[in-house]
Amino acid sequence: MRTILQLPSVLSLRAFEATARLLSFSLAAQELFVTQSAISHQVQKLEADLGVALFERRARAVELTVAGQAYYAKVHAAFELLRQGTREARAPMSKLTTLTVGLLASFATRWLAPRLESFHQAHPHIDLQLQPEIALADVCGGEVDVAIRYGRGRWSDVHAQRLMPERLSVVCAPAVLAGANRPREPQDILRYPLLTSHSRQPFEWDAWAHRFGVDLRNARTVQLHDYNIVVEAALAGQGIAMGRHNLISPQLASGGLVQALPDTILDEPGIGWWLVTPKAGMSKAASAFCAWLTETAREVVLARTH
Repeated sequence: MRTILQLPSVLSLRAFEATARLLSFSLAAQELFVTQSAISHQVQKLEADLGVALFERRARAVELTVAGQAYYAKVHAAFELLRQGTREARAPMSKLTTLTVGLLASFATRWLAPRLESFHQAHPHIDLQLQPEIALADVCGGEVDVAIRYGRGRWSDVHAQRLMPERLSVVCAPAVLAGANRPREPQDILRYPLLTSHSRQPFEWDAWAHRFGVDLRNARTVQLHDYNIVVEAALAGQGIAMGRHNLISPQLASGGLVQALPDTILDEPGIGWWLVTPKAGMSKAASAFCAWLTETAREVVLARTH
């Protein structure tokens, strides 16, 4: 008789999938409504079961190992299949309309999620599914119904409406500024590691450097997978980050992050968060979400300017 392969527990797989998708034990804990230690325990249990390390653990940040990336691709696909099957099975009974939104995990967790309750109350018939990914979700091809993207709005074959501008400044933990060597001029940041997300020199660093006359060619950069990790690494004092004020306002308010050079704030009108929709039109559910999101973003911008 063939031996049946014993699968890891569903709890361990859920903890791993959420942590790998969000690249954060704390954010995974928030999503699954458990403690961070519970998530860490389940992931360690899974690693022991598989006999491989799935994550590289750093101070306040994690990254997938090569084995972890390969395993996540399969586990994530399996959970997506389960989610889709559940939606299809549930829809005829509840008459819910599913709406899929593609966006960055950092925007989902740090800006959108805390505001979603008002949308759910206004539109209980819409089953909102957030799909956080680094890669741009395919709006035209139907991978998602709408998307929220960060940048300058220069995407082809889609309709892009700016939701709100982004204020940028270099930020770090207060401890980084201690001592006589704290940065006093824009070029002084080159003494520190520059924390970046996804690409070696994201456009926001280039835009800031161009505005304030800094040559980044010899900068020491630390490339991290996601902006959530950039924020956590900055909070841990591992370098200087480009602060997206819409996402880090709680950390600035609490003093966990401070502006390294308060006089070098970049308010470039073209840089911001964009609502991306297909040119061919939208469903009623997508239109309702876009209207709610646009109004919510408008209120945030108004509150910030008053």
